[in-house]
Amino acid sequence: MTTLPPTSSVSSSPARIAIFVATIWESFAVRAAFPGGESDTVQGHSRYRVRTGAGECWVIQTGVGPQKARETARAVFAQDAFSLAISSGYACALRQANVGDILIGTRVAAVPAGATEVLDYMEVEGPERERWRAALGMHAAKYAAGSDFISLDRIVWRAADKAALAQRTHATGLDMESAALAGESKAAGIPFLIVRSVSDLLMEELPLDFNLFLRPTGWLKGLCALIAHPSSLLGLARLRRQSAVAAESLTTCLRAAAETRFGVRPDSPMAMTS
Repeated sequence: MTTLPPTSSVSSSPARIAIFVATIWESFAVRAAFPGGESDTVQGHSRYRVRTGAGECWVIQTGVGPQKARETARAVFAQDAFSLAISSGYACALRQANVGDILIGTRVAAVPAGATEVLDYMEVEGPERERWRAALGMHAAKYAAGSDFISLDRIVWRAADKAALAQRTHATGLDMESAALAGESKAAGIPFLIVRSVSDLLMEELPLDFNLFLRPTGWLKGLCALIAHPSSLLGLARLRRQSAVAAESLTTCLRAAAETRFGVRPDSPMAMTS
């Protein structure tokens, strides 16, 4: 069983953690785990910062997709030194799981469209990563075993495509940003971890092709797709409920892990510094 380092060794070295999320909804879920912080911007990117007696946490919203994640991480890492970078938010499960399960990843590979070659997994180890990994494992009641993630530059919305990726890669989870964040973390020499909550399942079809909304002129096509298939509204309502479950699970797990890592609640008067 993995254990945390003694409290004295943990508290003796203050840690600065950067947690990256893609969307405002994922940001709300992560921020709720670290109450008492302040919002501002860093290099034009939204930042939520909480200081504690044992460290500091930044929650950074990148926007959706690998390019935005890469540019944001590069700008943030140029501002200060970090003990750990975490890719957080929602994920698609690529193995048997339940909505709200926590997926903890240590390795991630980018999967280019149509690629068939062996995947090049990235991993950036470090003591702070292991402290958080151990703390998260202690508190993730719905923890799903496995450490490999894959990232694509598009949303995989068809169940058949998810199943094909799962069979080919044997990965645990799928997202869009983690590989780009891992690449920037590796370049900056910052340990890297993935902590995401399952919002959609392996054999579950999303209600429509959300890639339409990611294109500059795609909103009209997306709305037309909704109008043409009114049943998609039921699917959107289901996905909204699942996202709420995933958000609550992510908040609970991160809050408990932070209490373990820092020794006190992040919003405790004992923990806050000026």
